[in-house]
Amino acid sequence: MYQEAKQRLRGSIAPIVTPFDENMNVDTEALKKLIEWHIESGTHGISVTGTTGEPSSLTIEERELVMETAIKTAAGRVPVVPGTGSTNHAEALHLTKRAQEMGADAAMVIVPYYNRPNQQALYNHFKIIADSVDIPIIIYNIPGRTATNLEVKTLARLAEDCKNIIGVKESNKDFEHVNRVLLNCGRDFLLYSGIELLCYPMLAIGGAGHVSATANIVPKEVADLYNYWVAGEVEKAIELHYKLMPLNDVLFKDTNPGPLKTAMGMMGKINPALRLPMGPPSEQLQEEIRQTLIEYGLLDQQVGMKK
Repeated sequence: MYQEAKQRLRGSIAPIVTPFDENMNVDTEALKKLIEWHIESGTHGISVTGTTGEPSSLTIEERELVMETAIKTAAGRVPVVPGTGSTNHAEALHLTKRAQEMGADAAMVIVPYYNRPNQQALYNHFKIIADSVDIPIIIYNIPGRTATNLEVKTLARLAEDCKNIIGVKESNKDFEHVNRVLLNCGRDFLLYSGIELLCYPMLAIGGAGHVSATANIVPKEVADLYNYWVAGEVEKAIELHYKLMPLNDVLFKDTNPGPLKTAMGMMGKINPALRLPMGPPSEQLQEEIRQTLIEYGLLDQQVGMKK
């Protein structure tokens, strides 16, 4: 069961934004359109309610609504891996169980943020969640958001003790750390990059793909980065890596998904609303985003990049 999942859960798993309408309600119709666009563009998998999806600004019921909408819209055409983690253990447990009930292909569970558990507490947290379901679990390690790093030895214990913990999304700039993940967890453990500038380098050390917010802007190109690599077209992959860099840079000059939603609003993909305490980027950054999109040809033609 898990070996099959390890083969399917590869490539660009796009972390979709949560669109809101003018009344700040979850816009499920816009979400459906985004998912269809991603599937048409070659995205290999869909993730919702992760960091890019503003989960901490959603109620539990809204998170379930977004998860269910994504799973039903994808309808098995690509895997759906919702983010089910929380700073609250009971909520994370509940959402992971609901993901399984809804038919999710896997669940992505973040290291709890704000409360900064020690390594043994992290082990206990993930072990209980993994033992509560049969679906694959991908742990999400993002020290910049959580103020806690899931150490390699803790992750290796979890991978050994929980057969359904099959991978990790590492939003971790410590490249030595991510190398040691595969050394200690096994080369078949799924390693995903959550850092845009490390998407290509992680493929080079044996990574399974990436969960890149930039896929919300150029889904085809982010998917092609993986496609070129697995096809052995290394020079094309490297060229695309550098071609995407200016876009990656501007999208992270303020806290994600602020610049991202602004860009998607300019492209006509969504209403670029953010729920407080999040807010839009400065006018100066908005103009920089606009100019970057023009340089990539994205305001004139909403898919693809200038050749």
